[in-house]
Formats: sequence, structure tokens, C-alpha cells
Amino acid sequence: MKMTAYIAWMAGLTLFIGIISYQGVSQLAAALAVAGFGLVIVALFHVVPMWADTVAWSLLIEPTRPSFQRLLWGRWVGESINGLLPAAQIGGDIVKARLLTHFGVSGVVAGSSVVVELTASVLTQIIFTGVGLGVFLALFGDYQAVKVVLGALFVSLIAAWAFLHAQQRGLFTVVLRVLKLVIGDRDWIASLGDPKALERAIVHLYRQDRTILAVCIWRLIGWFAGTGEIWLAMYFLGHPVSLLEALMLESLGQAIRAVGFAIPGALGVQEGGYLFLGSLLGISPDISLALSLTKRVRELLLGLPGLLSWQIAEGRRLWLQPHKQPEDAFPSVED
Repeated sequence: MKMTAYIAWMAGLTLFIGIISYQGVSQLAAALAVAGFGLVIVALFHVVPMWADTVAWSLLIEPTRPSFQRLLWGRWVGESINGLLPAAQIGGDIVKARLLTHFGVSGVVAGSSVVVELTASVLTQIIFTGVGLGVFLALFGDYQAVKVVLGALFVSLIAAWAFLHAQQRGLFTVVLRVLKLVIGDRDWIASLGDPKALERAIVHLYRQDRTILAVCIWRLIGWFAGTGEIWLAMYFLGHPVSLLEALMLESLGQAIRAVGFAIPGALGVQEGGYLFLGSLLGISPDISLALSLTKRVRELLLGLPGLLSWQIAEGRRLWLQPHKQPEDAFPSVED
């Protein structure tokens, strides 16, 4: 892990602690205590959007596709790393691709599937944010704020287009250098194959219009499913909201979190975002922060076992490597 990742993590942690301390730890603890066992239900519900995202990812893995169980596990591990480790929100995607290579998928196919799925995630999030903006306009009619958000969406579209274009113009040479700065693990990156071969594989995937459309549809289903997580969290916190309000909180909250992508887990950024959005809906600061902390609890309840299972699998693979194929270290449907 490089110093840049630790600096970003410390900055986010400082902001997070500052916001929590300012609002009052006891008030937040009381709000979370109201939710009780509901926090577990919220965490379990997250499997629904995770499942939809895994379906989207699976469509891009050809011709050798691992079992859905393995892909879902890979998705779980990737989210756990991005949410809990100082990996600049990209370490989990690198690990997802690497895990595919242990499941018998070539490095080029693994890397291209992760990159295209990530691109689809960015594009569909922009659409999802646009829907949330429409809900915001319907609820509040604040056209001045809408102009600001529309400007942000326009910038996001330009950035997404640039990212899409750069993937076909030598992007991975630059990405390689950035990853060395952030995670400093050359062996993991090398396992994905030659950057030029990756670029050709990515272009090939983008030419499959029906597949890309299906991937985007499933990614959108995953984004919208996250609305249920917000609705459940607010219900258990004793401050129920409508589905439209939950949709606005989720879509704009995810957009704000994306802005803090360089900070592990968007620490502090997510909390500030929910404080702002909650104020629009007349939600008290302690409940708004409790909502954000509910998501943090979900990340811990799912993320810690995800990281543990990953480390166990890696340990088994290294232990069995002299005697068996790497794939044998991972669980299968038949196991």
C-alpha cells in the first residue's frame, strides 16, 4: 500500500470523525439503537443489488464463464475491498479480475470484463442520478439547484465519454502507472495480460450491442434496487420515507459518494452528503447521519466476512499451489 492511499484514507477519516463528533456521538448511538436488528436486515437486503450487478458482469465473460456462485463471491470480495481498504475504490476491481484468472478465465478476458462493467456502472449511475434529479425537481421545484446538478451531470457525461474513448487509445499504459502508485503490486497487474491485448478485447466487447445493452439494464436494476436499502434503513430508524424520497436519497447520495472516490469508502464525504440531502427532506441531522452509519454498518457486516473469505481462499491457493491447480483453492458449486 502506497503513501498516497494512506493520506487519502487519513483525510477521509479525519472528516468522518469531525462530522460525527460535531453532531454528537450519544445522539447517533441512540438513533442506531432504535434500528436494532433492522441493521442486519438492511445488510442482507444489499445482496439484491449485488446479485443484479453480478448478472451484468457475467454477461461479459466469454467463452469460459465460471459458476454464478463464484462470480457473486468475486463481486462480494471486490465490494469489501473498495469499501473497507485504502485502495482508492479501484483495488476491488483489480482483485475481481485476478480472481477470474484463478477460475480458469484468461487475464485478457478477466480484465476487459471488469473494465467494461465498470464503464457501464459509471454510465448507468449518471442515468440513475438524472432520475433522482427529476424526483428532486418534482418534490421541491428548486430550479436553481437543478441547474447546478445538471451542470455536474454534463461534466460527468463528458468524463464518461473521455473514459470510454481513452480505453481505446492506450489508457492502460497510464492506468498501470497509477496503480503502481496506489497499490504498488505489479504481479497482480501483470496477471491481466498485455495492455494492448486488453484494449482489443475491450473494443470487441463494445461492438456487441445487445450484450452491452443487457449489461446496462442489469446495472440499472442494481442501482434502483439500492432504493430498497434506503427505504428499509429509514423505516428501522423510525423515520419512514416514501419510495420516491428513498430514490432521491439513494441516487443523489451515490452521486455524492462517487465524488469522493479517491477517499477509501468516501469517508466523511458520504456523511456530509446525507446531511445535506436530509435537510432538504426535513430529516434531522442525527437521523441523516444515522442513515449514513447504517450503510457503514452494512459495509462492515458484509465486508469483514468478505475480506476474511478472500484471505482464506488466497491462503489455500498458495498452500495447495505446488500440488494442485490454483482453481482448486476456491469453492465451487459442487463443494
